[in-house]
Amino acid sequence: MKGIKEIVRYLIRKHKSNDPFRIAKERNIIVLFEELGSTLGFYNSYKRIKFIHINNQLEEMMQRFVCAHELGHAVLHPKSNTPFLRANTLFSVEKLEVEANTFAVELLLPDYIVSQYKNTDMTIYNVAEMYSVPKELVHLKKF
Repeated sequence: MKGIKEIVRYLIRKHKSNDPFRIAKERNIIVLFEELGSTLGFYNSYKRIKFIHINNQLEEMMQRFVCAHELGHAVLHPKSNTPFLRANTLFSVEKLEVEANTFAVELLLPDYIVSQYKNTDMTIYNVAEMYSVPKELVHLKKF
């Protein structure tokens, strides 16, 4: 299997975007905004139809990250109905969650975006915040 970074690069080229909502739509993945309590979001499939569920109470930036994370599950783990992504498991060390987080970080923070800020006063953490990546997950970015 290709590495996560290569898969993300392919998707960005194919869809001409790193917007997780656009990519989901173009891949016929239904994105639903719902009342989910403390759950940030989750991915599931039913009869070959893929769904991303996002907590409608989250701020827009966090919804973007959750969509990217769940898109990671849809692409990397399409047959696994992942457990609910709860606020206290966002930074889980569980393999599937780490892979989905890595996918989200690479999608929202591709190399071409990071390189735009190379000779500025901005740190990778500043850039990550601008592009909806939680600072706690910046360490997943591969250069």
